[in-house]
Amino acid sequence: MSTYVLIHGAFHGGWCWRKVVPLLEAAGHAVVAPDLPGHGEDGTPPATVTLDDYADRVCAVTGAQKEPVILVGHSLGGVAITHGAEKCPNRVRALVYLCAFLPRNGESASGLAREDLESLLNPNFVRVGDGVVEVRPEIIHQALYGNCAQEDEAFATSRLTPQAFAPLKTAVMTSAERWGKIPRYYIECTGDRAITLGMQRKMQANCPCREVFTIGTDHSPFFSAPEKLVEILTRIGSAKAEA
Repeated sequence: MSTYVLIHGAFHGGWCWRKVVPLLEAAGHAVVAPDLPGHGEDGTPPATVTLDDYADRVCAVTGAQKEPVILVGHSLGGVAITHGAEKCPNRVRALVYLCAFLPRNGESASGLAREDLESLLNPNFVRVGDGVVEVRPEIIHQALYGNCAQEDEAFATSRLTPQAFAPLKTAVMTSAERWGKIPRYYIECTGDRAITLGMQRKMQANCPCREVFTIGTDHSPFFSAPEKLVEILTRIGSAKAEA
């Protein structure tokens, strides 16, 4: 059995994994889905949050587990797990990027996002304070939850929080000796309108992964395809254990 640490993306919190956690636990795995600073129930003011804060939370959570973990990052969470794994590589068995930003050394989420010309999300950020952004409400369904049940979308939209901009604009710094030695996997979502499939595949080409899995859904597979997502995560855990 494996230990999974699930890291949410921008605007979200650990609550977004509520369908995934019980499925993994039912299969006998240990699962932790923390809130990053400034998200969910964490009370840190978003305007003060940095990418280092994200990475420090990742390392604190992985360090508290009994064994090295399978570290899963969704969307902006891909930057958080990259930066975190560079800081504490010995705590990570494998990295899983779920329709996530997969930055190379020196790249940032905002820099990668500017290359994604088909994204519905990128042009629809609204500055709501010093260093804090939100998403225009009218595009949230199409951009994030296009294949989700109405009740899941309602649950999510009522819990979205303002997003610190610093983690988006800060470049990651990685090395071959630390982050580069950790096996990485990518789970692409073909109907994603936030980080489009073309952008996902461009990042995969620039930063090859051990294996790529495909789900035919939107940017929120933890709601729209939780069983398929758990099946893939379990396969990744089993493959790593057998390697």
